[in-house]
Amino acid sequence: MKLNFCTLFNSFYLTRGLAMYESLLRNCSDFHLYVFAFDDKTKEYLNSQNLEKLTVVSLKEFEGEELLRVKPTRTAGEYCWTSTSSTILYSINNFGLDHCTYIDADLIFYSDPKVLYDEMGDKSVLITSHRYTADYDNSIESGKYCVQFVTFKNDQRGMKVLNWWRNACIEWCYNRVEDGKFGDQKYLDDWQTLFEGVHELQHLGGGVAPWNVQQYRISKAGNIYSGVEITTGNKFELVFFHFHGLKFYESDIVSLTGQIYAIEEDIQEVLYKPYVKALLELKNKVYRIDNSINANGISGPSPYLPLNLKLKIHFYLAGFKYSLKNISFSYLKHRIAHHYFYSVQDFKND
Repeated sequence: MKLNFCTLFNSFYLTRGLAMYESLLRNCSDFHLYVFAFDDKTKEYLNSQNLEKLTVVSLKEFEGEELLRVKPTRTAGEYCWTSTSSTILYSINNFGLDHCTYIDADLIFYSDPKVLYDEMGDKSVLITSHRYTADYDNSIESGKYCVQFVTFKNDQRGMKVLNWWRNACIEWCYNRVEDGKFGDQKYLDDWQTLFEGVHELQHLGGGVAPWNVQQYRISKAGNIYSGVEITTGNKFELVFFHFHGLKFYESDIVSLTGQIYAIEEDIQEVLYKPYVKALLELKNKVYRIDNSINANGISGPSPYLPLNLKLKIHFYLAGFKYSLKNISFSYLKHRIAHHYFYSVQDFKND
């Protein structure tokens, strides 16, 4: 069975989208990816590559009257969120698909996602929970579910939910919490109550991300990526990881997650370092075609430098200034444990 995917990104996310596509090539037996190119550089580069299992859809082709009407009222990020449901609907209607799964561009697949589709059975919609680690639970504000991998079948139940979601996002989709809404995401919280045929994914390998990876041990043996849920001992094959929050900065600095989530060293070694290295290699490939593209989305000066002695002293003094209790180095240890700013040279040398 061919799996149909769609995604959207601009040239700042070009290498991420390419890395995701290549991961599907490695792991998905039969698929097609529809990429909604949110700027001309993305469209032109992807078209120049003649990628066999990828179709590019330009904004000119995609944007209709309703999207264009609300576009001036949304930030760039909010407009992407507003458009997510519309990309799924466009893909189903214009390419005659029996189903379509929206996937975020910063996902990487480590095994065949067909197992996730198969779990739906006779249901019509598939949603994935954040599965927050308790310390990071933001479900009240951001929602229980994550718009990272969401599937709709082209049947009566699936299209009812999809059209409802699209209309809701056209009406309201902003980067703020308001009246129980947040972006395009909080809408999903009520779907199992409002609609028939909605399935919440149970496979632990679908939806591993910085906000929940603390609950698992992830390992690699050959080309197989495996996980174990620490509290239960339940084993699973990793299907995809969501590299949310990874950013590149000027002066060749990369941040893996910012400073919110605790990412153990083994997770960095198994998942993050190979991913960053792949993005750097893809950037060089893009530059050989067009070196004007900011393919890794470098976003200005980094708020922090890679960890060094001077920065450790700064963290210690800052903690001591905040509270005398930090004379025991507790604040310093916390900052070091959550400091994920590196020189890209660290990855080139691996």
